[in-house]
Amino acid sequence: MVASAVNILHADLDSFYASVEQLLDPALRGRAIAVGASARGGVVLACSYEAKAHGVSGGMPGWRAAQLCPDLLFVKGSFHRYQEFGDRVISVMEDFTPAIQRISIDEAFLDVSGAVHLFGPPEVIAARLRARVRGELGLPISVGVARTKSLAKIASQVAKPDGLVVVPAEREREFLDPLPVRLMWGVGPVTASRLAERGIRTIGQLAATPRSAVERLLGNAVGEKLSRLAVNEDPRRVSGSARGRSVGAQSALGRRAASREAVREVLGQLAERVATRMRAGGLAGRTLTVRVRLGDMRSLTRSHTFPGPLSTTLTITETAERLAWDAIGEPGTEISLLGISLSNLEQQPFLQLEFPLFGDNPESPGSASGASRLALDASMDAARSRFGKAAVGYLPAQLRHGHGTPDAFRELAEREL
Repeated sequence: MVASAVNILHADLDSFYASVEQLLDPALRGRAIAVGASARGGVVLACSYEAKAHGVSGGMPGWRAAQLCPDLLFVKGSFHRYQEFGDRVISVMEDFTPAIQRISIDEAFLDVSGAVHLFGPPEVIAARLRARVRGELGLPISVGVARTKSLAKIASQVAKPDGLVVVPAEREREFLDPLPVRLMWGVGPVTASRLAERGIRTIGQLAATPRSAVERLLGNAVGEKLSRLAVNEDPRRVSGSARGRSVGAQSALGRRAASREAVREVLGQLAERVATRMRAGGLAGRTLTVRVRLGDMRSLTRSHTFPGPLSTTLTITETAERLAWDAIGEPGTEISLLGISLSNLEQQPFLQLEFPLFGDNPESPGSASGASRLALDASMDAARSRFGKAAVGYLPAQLRHGHGTPDAFRELAEREL
């Protein structure tokens, strides 16, 4: 059954990484910047709208971005600050409704059907949300308001940059029909190209195409899904309870060839974000799931269940890397997203360093390696608690993937602090 009221919001922070960097450093405001690459290599994770005006985009090689925009400034990135700002935006959303489904670090769905009697119609709530995020955090955010999740997400893309689009139920076809199919959820460059070869370039053209023909072209599952979304058949509800069942994070990469170094770096950042949040909440998880989205938009998942619940960054990182390569196969395979999540959560308000009951296995919290890693995490958490989240960045590769010790970390922390 499809919801009849226009009460679903999709909120998406604009050029999030780049916007945070410009907020933190006034000298970058109004400048063309790219995050996560350099003129010599790497991949652009995000860029400012000033850079987009020159054709720079996420997923583009750094050298190509520098060619398109000679004045482009490259910024290394402050991933712990991105998580901090993303969490603060969620806190603002929670002032309006508890029905929030966060789908990435910078976007979320909200169901405001239970909040209209307090704050007014959905479009008023969306406007107040945008004003608070801009006023309290200094960040631009685009919001789409619609009857379904898929349409709300499309509306937020149309609203960019820094806008608000409301799609009344009686004007859905008028809004959707002229839009390009690439704005639809799940339509990447490959799918858009295949549709274009059949003369299907707009959502209206896709809606008018027989479902059987779309299924023959794209396969039964994808064809049926896109045909339904094209006519706004989307019964999915905002699942606010998902946050309690698992803790996760993901990173969109554009389309890039997987390398050992790049996969290791991204998974390390994701693992630290997830593990830090879990430890702050007194949680530990038993099951680690890694999601890999390939260049052709296929999503693969791999899972591993640990002997006991844990929240240690190093172990999560190493296990996630092993699972990711099991899904990817070989270096050079094209990927567009990596994500990790921990589920089967348990409350563990106190982390105990026990005797090694399970042998020296870092997956076992009671092992010597596990205890050392818990101590390492405790040292990092304590430093951040005392000096602020920005005081200590992510674990460098030699600690995250080598045999990091608390002493090694303390030496590193002393240098950084």
